[in-house]
Amino acid sequence: MAKTVWNPADRQALLKRFDSIKPNQNPLWGKMTAAQMLRHCTVPFFAAMGEFQITHKKTFFRFWPITKLIIYVLPWPKGAPTAPEFIITDDGDIADRLPALRAAMDKFVSKGESQTFQSHAAFGPLSGADWGALMHRHLDHHLTQFGA
Repeated sequence: MAKTVWNPADRQALLKRFDSIKPNQNPLWGKMTAAQMLRHCTVPFFAAMGEFQITHKKTFFRFWPITKLIIYVLPWPKGAPTAPEFIITDDGDIADRLPALRAAMDKFVSKGESQTFQSHAAFGPLSGADWGALMHRHLDHHLTQFGA
């Protein structure tokens, strides 16, 4: 079974890894700072809840089984493309960004897996289960990027 932010143990494991991130920690790949990565990981929660507008794209990622393969099976490449709205250029303060990430995740989770979420910009409409797994994979990807 896929790890998901809906599972409290999976969620706590992610948050513990985020707690290990240091302000001047360098990524193993890519250009984001730790503070930029934290904000980059926060914004998708707001997009899923309809609180952050993002341009939707018509891609082949919207087609089954491609969507399911990306969310659940295939490894994510280093430097995979992201929506321009998710590219964070300001550094901010990691001391502010980590609590903001926790709050966004808590708000998302409090809506419940059966809630209807916004369509994903690249994948289109997703079930709550898909959103939970996708969010987990996204967070795990960036934690791995920072060696956490």
